[in-house]
Amino acid sequence: PCFCLEVGSGSGICITFLAQILNSSATFFCTDINPKAVEMTMATALKNGRTVEPILCNLTNALEQRLKGKVDVLLFNPPYVVTPSDEVASGGIEASWAGGIKGREVTDKFLPKVASLLSPDGAFYLVVIKENDPDDIEQLMKSYGLSMKCLGSRRAGREYLSILRFARQPEHSHSWS
Repeated sequence: PCFCLEVGSGSGICITFLAQILNSSATFFCTDINPKAVEMTMATALKNGRTVEPILCNLTNALEQRLKGKVDVLLFNPPYVVTPSDEVASGGIEASWAGGIKGREVTDKFLPKVASLLSPDGAFYLVVIKENDPDDIEQLMKSYGLSMKCLGSRRAGREYLSILRFARQPEHSHSWS
């Protein structure tokens, strides 16, 4: 069975959409540090007739040992906006978008955990903006044995968003092909 996990589910729209696409052929979990986000995720899934298991925790801290090597689809739409570092740990609503220096403070805490969570054929999908330095993220993830492919980019207001996919690949594979 396929195991799907979204980190930082917020409203729950991404994990619920994934559950709709894959239908009942998978198990869907998600995490969020905000209790209101966990409630909203549950409500979104229920409203759409999907079963999603939201867990209140920071990133994947409560799940790492149990999920080691088991996640087939891993989603992360992190707080990526470049902000002062103190906004990252505020606990207020700004923590949902505040990414700190380079917009990467939260992302950089999670990236070292990705390779150990993924199943052998698992894939990690990450939302970034150009200020997050996707080329640097690619090099970092290469050091963890994962190659990157940019699935698409587009302007959304003032932001230039990209979806990056990471997976274990043979050494000869090229990341942008």
